Amino acid sequence: MITVTKTDLPPLKKYISYLEKIWQNRWVTNNGEFLVLLEKELKEYLRVKNLICVSNGTLALFIALKVLRIRGEVITTPFTFAATTNAIILAGLKPVFADIDPETFNIDPDDVKKKITPNTSAILATHVYGNPCYVEALQEIADRYNLKLIYDAAHAFGVEYKGKSILNYGDISILSFHATKVFNTIEGGAIVVNNEKFLEEVKLMRNHGIISEEEVVLPGINAKMNEFQAAMGLCNLEFINEKIRFRKRIYEYYKNKLNYLSVRFQRIIASKYNYAYMPVLFQNKIQRDSVYQELKNHNIKARKYFYPLTVDFIYLKKEAFDRRYKLRNAKNIANRILCLPIYSDLKLSEVDQIIGIIKNVLSEQEEKKEVKSIQTSIL
Repeated sequence: MITVTKTDLPPLKKYISYLEKIWQNRWVTNNGEFLVLLEKELKEYLRVKNLICVSNGTLALFIALKVLRIRGEVITTPFTFAATTNAIILAGLKPVFADIDPETFNIDPDDVKKKITPNTSAILATHVYGNPCYVEALQEIADRYNLKLIYDAAHAFGVEYKGKSILNYGDISILSFHATKVFNTIEGGAIVVNNEKFLEEVKLMRNHGIISEEEVVLPGINAKMNEFQAAMGLCNLEFINEKIRFRKRIYEYYKNKLNYLSVRFQRIIASKYNYAYMPVLFQNKIQRDSVYQELKNHNIKARKYFYPLTVDFIYLKKEAFDRRYKLRNAKNIANRILCLPIYSDLKLSEVDQIIGIIKNVLSEQEEKKEVKSIQTSIL
């Protein structure tokens, strides 16, 4: 099977060398040697000042919301992974959904402004597929209305905007290091804190609020990254630039080959991109679903990502009837989007196979339209 993504793993001998060290010192969690080293190397690679590794990206979001003292309503995007919305709800807050820009697929700052109420305390925006949000516009809104600004940068490892790390925008950004991401620690994530007054509290929050054996100062949670995850991260970081180069080659190959078909691509505004996903926008839902099914028939797993919108999840269905939630662009994009397979060792011959199937499906549909048009004209 050709899957939509495939986990990058380092040479086994390299990872085993780290495991041998863990076996020797028997320190497997609680701020171990490899975790400390990984945080240091990630700060250097990502060009950020304050980075704290955690056990996963969802807990990173939860901690960010808690540390920033968010209350009431959080304006967010419905075109995102479930974790973005779930973290808001789990933190006891109400997600308020803004529409997206139809070109970048990111949250639309103009619609964000329309959704602000006296109960709004924060904006939680996602860099969709690693593509930077309109960060200047969102910061201007946050400053004007005294809102906290959090970025779900789960997809945005190594991404830059105007030559600056995308993680240096907003109050806090979070990363995911899940196995499906460009950079992975098996499971894991990180919190990038741009306002230093929150730094120590983030560190406390990931470890139950414990300062010492006899002093616990706040109700934290267990979000520590263990040494096995950190070791995987150290191994993968060594090869990350090479992996991204391979992804870029595949991404551009797709675009060049599909460019002459009736499909659209996300408008990328990054100055440095990581090619985490290969989203393709078809003309309509029928066309998208036909391509998805035909790929599946050939043992190729694409993904309708993100479909459905989070606002349409069963436990949020009532939100869909809120008069504020028209979300025309988000619904339109969700119904037409398909993420095609992309990973660093995907063969170009396999990409050709995928492209061939897409061309055949689109050609068949065009022929059917022409026949129907002729029949209609005759009648």
